[in-house]
Amino acid sequence: MTDMPLHRWSATAMAAGIAAREVSAEEVMRAHLDRIAEVEADVAAFVSLVPEGDAIQMAQEADRAVARGDRLGPLHGLPTGVKDLIDVAGLPTSHGSAAYAGAAPASHDSLLAANLRGAGALIIGKTNTPEAGLGTLTFNPVRGVCRNPWDLSRHAGGSSGGAGAALAAGMLPIADGSDSGGSIRYPASLCNIVGLRPTPGTVPSARTGNGWDPHGVLGPMARDSRDAARLLSGITGRDDRAPLSWVEDPAVFLELPERDPSALRLGWSDDVGGLPIDPEVRAVLRDARRTLESAGVEFVDVDLDYEGADEAWQVIEMFNFGADGKARFDEGRAGFRDDYLRNVAEGRALTADDYAAALAHRTVIFRRTAAALRGLDGIVFPATPVAAPPAEVEWVDEVEGTVFERYFLWQRAACRLTVTGHPVLATPAGFTAAGLPVGMQIAGASRGDAALLAVGATLEDVLGHVGAVPTGLPA
Repeated sequence: MTDMPLHRWSATAMAAGIAAREVSAEEVMRAHLDRIAEVEADVAAFVSLVPEGDAIQMAQEADRAVARGDRLGPLHGLPTGVKDLIDVAGLPTSHGSAAYAGAAPASHDSLLAANLRGAGALIIGKTNTPEAGLGTLTFNPVRGVCRNPWDLSRHAGGSSGGAGAALAAGMLPIADGSDSGGSIRYPASLCNIVGLRPTPGTVPSARTGNGWDPHGVLGPMARDSRDAARLLSGITGRDDRAPLSWVEDPAVFLELPERDPSALRLGWSDDVGGLPIDPEVRAVLRDARRTLESAGVEFVDVDLDYEGADEAWQVIEMFNFGADGKARFDEGRAGFRDDYLRNVAEGRALTADDYAAALAHRTVIFRRTAAALRGLDGIVFPATPVAAPPAEVEWVDEVEGTVFERYFLWQRAACRLTVTGHPVLATPAGFTAAGLPVGMQIAGASRGDAALLAVGATLEDVLGHVGAVPTGLPA
């Protein structure tokens, strides 16, 4: 990859180069710090950064480990940022909220941050997110609007928008996200990168509250599926603090099988069960399907039954906001945005019968999806109903004549797949006539995350969109 700037190398190539002493971790770090200095003012991908001297010192220590012949983790020497909902020792966690303005630096690492460090990653900052991860567009009073590197007048998506923008802009080679209603998949799609909402428990979390809840998950984001798999290998594994954790051998994500496109059999859904999808997005996806079919991929049109999925997602999501809000209010926090307060109030008003019915229906949807996937390597759906919206909007309020009165209603392409409980990979499908990225999401078998990433890598090789350099910034 020596014919491209170091900040554009794949994470896999960077890690291999550092381990072989073909490039130093310090060189990698300086390249990314220079890139951040060049474009961050335009993008607003970060909320906070460690001092430059500390970042260089981390990289120099990573190089000393290589020189000593230490055993190296899969992420050794790679700069990364952590979503600003998750604690990193020495950096404040603002939650994208005025309620946490002036928050003191965290005293310890979250489990995710500790696992990143244990795998050799170098955490250099916190990535931008909307308040409490609310919605699939990133804007807040702490850092402002996170802008899309493909067109700075557009949103980068959310709630892991800072991660998506930083990856697309070349400011980071890997980054984490979290997802309950598309918060990994929407920014991945809108920024022409890759994001995996994994099987619940794939990435362990030691968060407080209900550790048994599969609704919101942590997952990897990168510029292609192989890099996402590398990141996943560093943050997965069994952990006795995380009751859903299940991965026994993280190395399976470093050894993705090569798949022959002509051996793949995929389901295809034009509209995720009848949702409105912009004609331009449909056209890009049709072109992608034709290209994949010409490479030998077999597609089978499927029509899944999502009856009741929207209601189940909303009840579970609002219930979680209710629990989250109580904890924040008990701390005496104030200054939250109106739609967060509305969610909390709605969640606190739910009955036990409401919640029990939603959980029961989630089980029904899981089983329907498992049945639909039999004999298939995955099912392809549109990842978002539109390409990146203007940076001035707080949510997309209309698609193809359907009006959305609340922010989460335009997220249903993602929310319906959340309810399935299956892993879902968002990967680039192509571009609109205006050059805006369009993504597709692929649902795979439960606990088949490695196989799903292998499918993603194969489709990416055929389509050739990963690694494209955004047109809204200097290369």
